[in-house]
Amino acid sequence: MSPGLPTIEHFSTTVEDETTKRSHRLYRHVLGSAEPDQLLYEEADERFRIEVERTRSGAFLLLTVASHTASEVRYLRADQPGGEFRLIAPREENHEYYADHHPNPSLLATEHPGPLTARRPGLATNPGDGLFYIRTNSGGRTFRLVTAPENDPRRELWREIIPNRPDVMVAAAEVFRTHLVLFEREGGLPYLRIVDLTAEPPSALAASHRIEFAEPAYNASIGENPEFDASHLQFQYESFVTPRSVFDYDVRTRERTLRKQQPVLGGYDPAQYTSERLHATASDGTRVPLSIVHRRDTPLDGSAPLLLYGYGSYGISVPVNFSSNRLSLLDRGVIYAVAHIRGGGELGKPWHDAGRMKNKSNTFTDFIAAAEHLIAQRYTAPEKLVIQGGSAGGLLMGAVTNMRPDLFRVVISQVPFVDVLNTMLDASLPLTVGEYEEWGNPQIAEDYFSMKSYCPYTNVERKAYPAILARTGLNDSQVMYWEPAKYVAKMRTLKTDSNPLLLKVNMGAGHGGASGRYDYLREIALDYAFLLTQLGIKE
Repeated sequence: MSPGLPTIEHFSTTVEDETTKRSHRLYRHVLGSAEPDQLLYEEADERFRIEVERTRSGAFLLLTVASHTASEVRYLRADQPGGEFRLIAPREENHEYYADHHPNPSLLATEHPGPLTARRPGLATNPGDGLFYIRTNSGGRTFRLVTAPENDPRRELWREIIPNRPDVMVAAAEVFRTHLVLFEREGGLPYLRIVDLTAEPPSALAASHRIEFAEPAYNASIGENPEFDASHLQFQYESFVTPRSVFDYDVRTRERTLRKQQPVLGGYDPAQYTSERLHATASDGTRVPLSIVHRRDTPLDGSAPLLLYGYGSYGISVPVNFSSNRLSLLDRGVIYAVAHIRGGGELGKPWHDAGRMKNKSNTFTDFIAAAEHLIAQRYTAPEKLVIQGGSAGGLLMGAVTNMRPDLFRVVISQVPFVDVLNTMLDASLPLTVGEYEEWGNPQIAEDYFSMKSYCPYTNVERKAYPAILARTGLNDSQVMYWEPAKYVAKMRTLKTDSNPLLLKVNMGAGHGGASGRYDYLREIALDYAFLLTQLGIKE
């Protein structure tokens, strides 16, 4: 152990509720003690889950309690582990906020102070001198950034340093000694913004810049970066064409250095592939982003097969990521596309709001609009169009297949959430109560009929459907295996076509599919084999 670093005598741990599968209790453990662990906090509301972490400054432990639409944060000085967590601001409906810490921004030097040695980061200044940096949606759904004194962080003392920008989602804020790093989303793309805390006078956005990325569609994210005293940021970057890469970025000189890149065997040449960014127009005029990749020699005359992926729930953004597995499709002339539909998080919280609860139908009509746009632009044709989604994306597959079975040739549905109405009526299932804020509470008449209008199982009809492969896992605690099983059984009874309808149950897997490396690849191979066989692609 380095000299000057204190001995760890206490640590905190969260415990998962066996029924709801959410972390709901926080305990304190004293090393070497025979006494039972002390219960510090228990969350009774099933909509909320908890997590505890230490700030990068090292000065505080933060206990964050969050649901899909609200949150609150409690704090405890790390050098007083036997103390009590104190509340920053009590939870309010539709108010989300998240905190980080800086020990004393007022003492920042113009030059970087260099690494701390033989002392704990963040505890070099007097307690009470520091600030909490708080990302909050109190001033707009796309969040803003405020500060609050660490010794009295109540909401009345919050001071705005970065205002809300309606078109820019501030999805994360990371605090370092000399700078902040903001993870932003704008126009459906991710951005990393560096805010200089040493600027005189500090003026937040005016003293900031974004890291530039050249490709039209990509994914960028903040790495681990555990050191508070860091003159560089480690970030990850990838795209449909560029393999996953790790860069060090000097926040002062703005130079980036490639540290690692995912190797791709088999003579991969990125110059043979190209990616694009398109926009489809939904029925209400909303522009829906699409990210596309294909070989440069793939014909764009409507003759190419196309695999369209979608999700559109929980405010989760579908990343534009690299996949060496996908190359086997691209090299066979298949175009791959992602529809960044409403309900996801690609354009921030408003994009999520526009595709959840009573607005959920937008998710499905956006996906249909994306498919129609790709056909109209002659990327593919209905008889060549394959669609894919998993979990809530499997709900998407079931809904759009019920709505427009004529539009798709093949459907690949993984652990599909296809019996929405019955699942949400059963509060004893693990995720039901926590997801009332995503789908609605069916005990409320308006929510019940909203879910009933799109629930795939409820709306299966006597008509022709595309070829369908549905995969699930026997041990799935998020989407129970009987959902796709009863969905497939009902569809086999009612469908009027002769297209294959296959159900594959992995008897040892859960929601994430097979855990073994090669078993996981075999599942992907099954999906690809079904796709290629149905399209008549033999080589």
